Amino acid sequence: MHIVVLLKQVPDTETVIRIGEDGKSMAASGVKWVSNPYDEYAVEAALRLKDSQGAQVTILSLGPQRAVEAIRAALAMGADQGVLVDDPATVGSDALGKARILAAALKQLPFDLIFCGHRAVDDDENQVGVMVAELLDLPHLALAVALEVADGRVRIERPIEGAKLQVEAELPALVTFGGAHAIWSPRYASLPGIMKAKKKPLAVKTLADLGLAPEQVGAAAARVRVAALELPAPRQAGVKVEGDTAAKARELARLLHEEAKVI
Repeated sequence: MHIVVLLKQVPDTETVIRIGEDGKSMAASGVKWVSNPYDEYAVEAALRLKDSQGAQVTILSLGPQRAVEAIRAALAMGADQGVLVDDPATVGSDALGKARILAAALKQLPFDLIFCGHRAVDDDENQVGVMVAELLDLPHLALAVALEVADGRVRIERPIEGAKLQVEAELPALVTFGGAHAIWSPRYASLPGIMKAKKKPLAVKTLADLGLAPEQVGAAAARVRVAALELPAPRQAGVKVEGDTAAKARELARLLHEEAKVI
């Protein structure tokens, strides 16, 4: 069984975000980059299948050369090989452009399953995974919290309100993973794993290698464009109500009625 995990490098959620000079993008200087947490769940799910069924796990990423760090981290966890698509013409791609690039790269790789996070914590679009499935004409099973592969089929459980829903499909298929850290908690890389990761194969491909023309992706081909970025308005200071219990209750009721106007 061959599993390809789509892995994106994103800013650390604790990084202070600054808007770039163009007013439409994030300033990249001083940013700490990490693997997208939801994609790490996908890596863990793939490695569990490798442990139980001997699957071969490939990490596929789209991004600049710094994304090699995220791929190597997944290789240190136990993945077998990595592929990075690094081409200046991909900068500015929207979700469809990114999906088109990843789908083209996947066509050159053997796979029975494609795993990825259901969203990335930077743009939070929740679109690329399902678009890749559509472009490759694959079934898409979303938000897996349990996973079973047998007899040429994949079966997942996904949460719905008050219950869990079972969904299954024939292979090949694409599965996304959501907010279930307790279920897909990523393993730590061991020291031997880190050493082995340095020698595992990692191929770097360009758009030409994938058979794509620059005008098919990037900012020029984007159907969705960022008009502007703005930081949230500073929060106003809260109001502290003083006095005994009865006085606090009266004053709170007055504030809610006269100032907040919610009652």
